[in-house]
Order: sequence, then structure tokens, then C-alpha cells
Amino acid sequence: MAQQADGTRRTPLTRDRVLHTAVALADRAGIGSLSMRSLAQELDVVPMALYKHVANKEQLLDGMVDVIVGEIDPPADGADWRSAVRGRVLSARRALLRHPWASQVVESRTAPTPGTLDYLESVIGMFRAGGLSADLTHHAMHALGSRVWGFTQELFHGPGGDPQAQAAALREAADRYPRIVEIATAGAHDDGSVVGRGCDDQFEFEFALDLLLDGFERLHRQGWTSAGHR
Repeated sequence: MAQQADGTRRTPLTRDRVLHTAVALADRAGIGSLSMRSLAQELDVVPMALYKHVANKEQLLDGMVDVIVGEIDPPADGADWRSAVRGRVLSARRALLRHPWASQVVESRTAPTPGTLDYLESVIGMFRAGGLSADLTHHAMHALGSRVWGFTQELFHGPGGDPQAQAAALREAADRYPRIVEIATAGAHDDGSVVGRGCDDQFEFEFALDLLLDGFERLHRQGWTSAGHR
């Protein structure tokens, strides 16, 4: 009888299991489907059992953010500051692309989570270890904005739908907005882009990231400070 009881014993409910199951549920069904009730059903427990591990849904979302941050690769050993920052940011991007809902949740947090603070501390540390001043690093972090997490808010979103309808819309717009149409149709195309239909998502992200890193390096070499530029 004891062996039979052991064979049917439930897997212990832990905070780690709760958070990773919530991430998997959001990946499969979307963040909108996630609730304390739906998560309890996924774990085959009563909803009250969850509250021993997360106080409410906001704390659940905080924990999920830290699970995603935990997927970001650590800094490469021996890399210069520019390569280290670039690698860390691109790893963050890969982590968020694996979880399409994650950028929305990261932006929704009203206070940084412990994992978020650890990640930002490490990125700042890379700049400072490379010799960039606290002043320049402050402005560099502002300039990176959401790119430090691997996503951006894009300016242009092309017309969707049937390709013939897209072409017709562009021809119609060209008379009134010729410069917008010119640059919107000038770049490489990627139908699966998440930043804007018609743009090569990964290329655009890395292009902007490299421009920023080049600029930070140039200012660092010039001994730039923000004094007198405010």
C-alpha cells in the first residue's frame, strides 16, 4: 500500500514550478489567457494553493519576468566592453523572441524586479569596466532604452493584407507622401518581421544597436561629458 501511495503522490508545488508553468502557459495560449485560475487548472491544484508562492497576479508576472531574464546569456569572458554589451543585448533579444508576450509584460512592470535590477547592473558594469564614465554610461542607458531588452518601438508599419492591395496603397500614398514611401520601400524585406511589415527585423535592430555603440565609443574616446550640453 505504501508503494502504491508513493506512485500516486503529486509533484510538490514550488514557486519555481509555478513560475515556469505560467511562462509555458503564456507561450502556448498568450498572456491574455493567464489568470490565477487558469494557472491552477494547468497545475491541477486549487487556486488558493498558488497564493503560498505568489501573493497575486502582479507578483506572478514579476516572477515570470525574472524567469525570462534568467535565460539571458551571461557576459562573455574576456570580451571588450562593446562586444560584451552587444552580446548581452542580443541574447536578451533572443530570450524575448522565444516568448512573444514578454516585452509587453516587461514594459508593464511599475517597479523593477530583482532579476531586472541584476541584468541592468551587469550592463552598466560592462560600460564602467570599459572605462566609460558614470555620466556617459547614464546617457548611454537612456539612449539604449528598450533596446537593452532586445526590442524597440518602430516608427513605420507598412500596409498589411494582400500584396496587390499593398502595392495599390503604396501607389496612392506616393503622391502625397513620396519621401515616406521612398524610404519604406528602400530596405531589405522580411515578411515575418515583428517591427514593421517589409523590414528585416533583426537587421534593423542590430543596425541601430551598432550605431549607438559606435557613438558611445566615439564619445568615450573624446572624453565627453554632459556638462555644458544640457
